[in-house]
Amino acid sequence: MKTLKIAIQKSGRLNDKSVELLKNCGLSFENYKSSLITQVSNFPLEILFLRDDDIPEYVQDGIADIGIVGENGIAETDVDVSYLQRLGFGKCKLKLAVPNDSEIQTVADLHGKSIATSYPVILEKFLTKQGVKSEIKMISGSVEISPGLGLADAIFDIVSTGGTLRSNGLKPFADVMSSEAVLIGRKGIETDALVAELLQRIQSVMRAKETKYVVLNVEKVNLNKILDLLPGVKSPSVLPLAEEGWVAVHTVIPEIDFWSHINELKAAGAQGIVVMPIEKIIV
Repeated sequence: MKTLKIAIQKSGRLNDKSVELLKNCGLSFENYKSSLITQVSNFPLEILFLRDDDIPEYVQDGIADIGIVGENGIAETDVDVSYLQRLGFGKCKLKLAVPNDSEIQTVADLHGKSIATSYPVILEKFLTKQGVKSEIKMISGSVEISPGLGLADAIFDIVSTGGTLRSNGLKPFADVMSSEAVLIGRKGIETDALVAELLQRIQSVMRAKETKYVVLNVEKVNLNKILDLLPGVKSPSVLPLAEEGWVAVHTVIPEIDFWSHINELKAAGAQGIVVMPIEKIIV
C-alpha cells in the first residue's frame, strides 16, 4: 500500500500543536522527539520532522506529500503549493517595531533606515508596495535585540503576545501580515484518496473543538421558544422526562452560538443546562 508523507516542525511553536492534532485524528506513533522520521502504526503515513523553513520547499518538490507550516513560512519561501486547510493554531502577526524612544512613527519614516528581520522576502515585498527603500539586515534569530546593539533602527518579526517586544524596550507600530498554521500539499495532491481521508479526520477534530454537546430541561409549553434558539448540526433530539410536562433537549451547537444565547435560553425556561466537549464530528 502507498505511504503518505507529512512534514511537520521538529521543534518550535507549531510542533506540539501539530503532534496533538495528528494524535487527535487517531494516528498512533512514537519516538517523535528523538527521530527525524517516524511511521504511523495504524495509517499509511510517515511523519517527517523538519526545520520550519524547509517544509514548504519539501512539499513543493514532492519529498513530502503534505505539510503543516505557518503561512508566513510559505510567503517567505514563495513556493507553489496547494492550501488544503487552515488549522486554527499558531496564530500570530508579523509586525514592524521600533525602540520606545524612536522618532519612527509610520512606515514612510523607515525610508533610509535599517531593519533587522528573519523574513526579508516578506518585508521587501511590503516595503516595495509602500514605496519605501530601507536597508534590510537578515538575522536568523534574536531579532529583537538588534536595535539595542545598534545593528538596526527597527525590526520586523513575528509577534504573538508582544511580551518579547516589551521586555526589549520595543513597540510595534505597523501590522504587515497575519499568519496561522495551515495544511499544505504539493500540486495535484488534493485528489489523492489518502489525503482526502486524513483531511476528513482533521476537519472532524476541528469541528469538534469548536462545538459543544448541550443538554437542557424545559417545560413542553416553552419547547418551541427553546428550539428557535438552538441552531445545531441537526434538529435537536427531544426526550420526555419522568416529570409530566417536561422534556430534555439534546443538541450539538457551535460554542460561540451557545454563549451568545445562554441568557436567552434561561429566559425562555431552560433549566439544568449541561455543556460537554465533543471528541469528533463526522458529517
